[in-house]
Amino acid sequence: MPSSLRFLFVVTTSLLLSACGTSLQRAPVEDRNPQPPKVAAPAAPASAPVAAAEVKPPLPGAENAGKPGYYTVKPGDALIRIALDNGQSWRDVAKWNNLENPNRIEVGQVLRVVPPGVDPSAVTAKPIGTVAKVEARPLDAKPPVGSASSASSASAASAPATVVAPKEASKEASKESAADDDTLSWAWPVAQSVSAGFDEQRNKGLDFAGKPGDPVYAVADGRVVYAGSGLRGYGNLVIIKHNNTYLTAYAHNRAMLVEQEQVVRKGQKIAEMGSTESDSVKLHFEVRRLGKPVDPAKLLPPR
Repeated sequence: MPSSLRFLFVVTTSLLLSACGTSLQRAPVEDRNPQPPKVAAPAAPASAPVAAAEVKPPLPGAENAGKPGYYTVKPGDALIRIALDNGQSWRDVAKWNNLENPNRIEVGQVLRVVPPGVDPSAVTAKPIGTVAKVEARPLDAKPPVGSASSASSASAASAPATVVAPKEASKEASKESAADDDTLSWAWPVAQSVSAGFDEQRNKGLDFAGKPGDPVYAVADGRVVYAGSGLRGYGNLVIIKHNNTYLTAYAHNRAMLVEQEQVVRKGQKIAEMGSTESDSVKLHFEVRRLGKPVDPAKLLPPR
């Protein structure tokens, strides 16, 4: 081949190869192991509507919480204790609050602890000073100590000779309640001397050591508002309401010789000394003034 033709061939070939190089496209790559398409995670299902919290109806008396003359029930409370601490009969408290079952009260329940129609702000305790008309004399004639088979027969046998007929006694009690509540004639509950004095924190009354069966007497005229063993720590307990101001309590008895709602007279035998819920035979005696414990020694007459 002549040199001119050879030159022309080389140039032409170079130009063709150059053109191919500029227009060459990479062949598409086929993925022979395709990945499954990504599926978007399903949206979390809308949470089921939260059931509205069960709305409990307000407890009885809730609208009176914190008001004078009302008490909000706390854990461990008993109606007897609430009544005693407010100077009332548990039966009256149950009636004022329409309690069908006095043994069922709920924490948070608000109870009326003053009679309907009474202004609670007017029920305030006056300072204890010299109590008017305190009669400093021995107990009324005491019957001989002896056990009885029933409360009714025992109370009849143990009553002093001055006991009046029931109707008469009720009239006398009503007159006394209507009178000045500080004009009580007091007597000692037992013949024994004091074995432990009053302490507002540790001993809310007086203790008298004795022997099983020693007589226990009412310290003033009044009405029995409780006779039972439902108040923890007191054993067999008698509570007497003397008027609108004073209650007295007689605890740890071996036997109780009176019944609830019974009218009693000062010096009447109401119980026999014992050791129920106590580590020794004794009478624990309390005076409650408008429900608050006070030192009985400031009220009882000199011996």
